[in-house]
Amino acid sequence: MIKVSVVGAKGRMGSHVVEAVNNAEDTELALALDAGDDLTQITPANTDVVVEFTVPSVSLNNVLTLIGQGVDVVVGTTGWTDEKLAQVKAAIAQGPKPETQKVFIAPNFAISAVLADYFATKAAKYFESAEVIELHHPTKVDAPSGTAIHTARGIAEARKAAGMAPVPDATETDGGSRGQVIDGIHVHAVRLRGLNAHEEVLFGNAGEQLTIRADSFDRTSFMPGVLLAVRKLAGDAPAGLTVGLDQFLDL
Repeated sequence: MIKVSVVGAKGRMGSHVVEAVNNAEDTELALALDAGDDLTQITPANTDVVVEFTVPSVSLNNVLTLIGQGVDVVVGTTGWTDEKLAQVKAAIAQGPKPETQKVFIAPNFAISAVLADYFATKAAKYFESAEVIELHHPTKVDAPSGTAIHTARGIAEARKAAGMAPVPDATETDGGSRGQVIDGIHVHAVRLRGLNAHEEVLFGNAGEQLTIRADSFDRTSFMPGVLLAVRKLAGDAPAGLTVGLDQFLDL
């Protein structure tokens, strides 16, 4: 049995993780902690893998604390920047088990979203235009989503590798309606009651368009991906920092 502790256990995602861990045949819940709880309760003696689902403002400190405790960490909180990821790598190198510490961060745990992101990187070099639209519930605290940022960066990298010109755009006046530009790709965020988590990637050429869309209608859609990450970290995942569930899929 894999002993799993959950940080953010009372949150929207954390509560689903607790339920998934309790229902899986090969995992058992060790500790369920939330805001204000002492994370140093989590140790290698009682926990094999920690799942951290909180908010961007506290996630980095939580992860650094857990690395200091010498436990492997699956992180579902979004809002990660290159600077924050660099801090995680430095903490691993300076932590109690630099050769074996595992930290996994995923912009999205929904298999449909991970595949959509992957398909987008494959399609990117074939289309002159590309834009990303992400749609979420209005209680989401960050915009654009970590998934949309990851998708835009992947598209940009694929276009750069193919030697493509910048995405065409003759806009001269923009009050913000063209969205945030990430590595040359426009990303738009919608917050609407009734939505859960959705993403559209639009590609265009003269006379044709390709749309890749992923829809997560319920948070239970993330749980197979979370459990996959937990099992990989408890098993054969490489030491160090790994980003993206695609790293654990046979793509």
